[in-house]
Amino acid sequence: MAQQTAAQDAISAQVNSSAPPVITMTGVNKWYGEFHVLRNINLSVAPGERIVICGPSGSGKSTLIRCINRLEEHQSGSIVVNGTELTSDIRQIDAIRADVGMVFQSFNLFPHLTILDNLCLGPVWVKKMPRAEAEKTAMMYLERVRIPEQANKYPGQLSGGQQQRVAIARALCMSPKIMLFDEPTSALDPEMVKEVLDVMIGLARGGMTMLCVTHEMGFAKSVADRVMFMDRGEIVEQSAPSEFFTNPKSDRTKAFLSQILNH
Repeated sequence: MAQQTAAQDAISAQVNSSAPPVITMTGVNKWYGEFHVLRNINLSVAPGERIVICGPSGSGKSTLIRCINRLEEHQSGSIVVNGTELTSDIRQIDAIRADVGMVFQSFNLFPHLTILDNLCLGPVWVKKMPRAEAEKTAMMYLERVRIPEQANKYPGQLSGGQQQRVAIARALCMSPKIMLFDEPTSALDPEMVKEVLDVMIGLARGGMTMLCVTHEMGFAKSVADRVMFMDRGEIVEQSAPSEFFTNPKSDRTKAFLSQILNH
């Protein structure tokens, strides 16, 4: 436990709270028809901060992070990423997406391309990187996620855990400043979850700004600077993991934690 606390302190020390926020959401609202999925969301994320977002199904967690790179469009309020406000201007959206990597529940790899080709696609086509440089970058990140030997295989030849690690490496190949994770382990068999979480823990300890929607509370305790609980489209409560798990304030948070921790 002392070892975990020391690691947590080391991670938290990397958060640069004096620098301008890398993400600011102010009064953000979103509806799906009549359904009010995000209600007056206010959030500020410091460079290098790791935030875990948890809450019951349908609480707006995934919608919140998908709004940050305009995969979902908010109807009111403002979202500013790295000093650029998200509007319908495609140039601003492209600028923000260049800085924001995203990993989904499903791996979203192209099945007809090798792992190496999957990783090179973005850098070559979007960043106009020479193929040789893109391959070098791809191999560096495959090393980082500990599967360089899979470079010439196809996604269907890999396990789910390996495919998700490829998806993380693919996002890193675009040199993002921020990583968004949308329940990255929920589609995996239990024995594959740890290998993906280990990669994410490594990223966190490297100082990457991360927002992660997950029910993996062990991960939240290990690496999060802040845990946010959402319910019914609202941020109900947020605090450091030590406070969040031992002294939750809201009855809704308490009910959620008793359900998920005793499951």
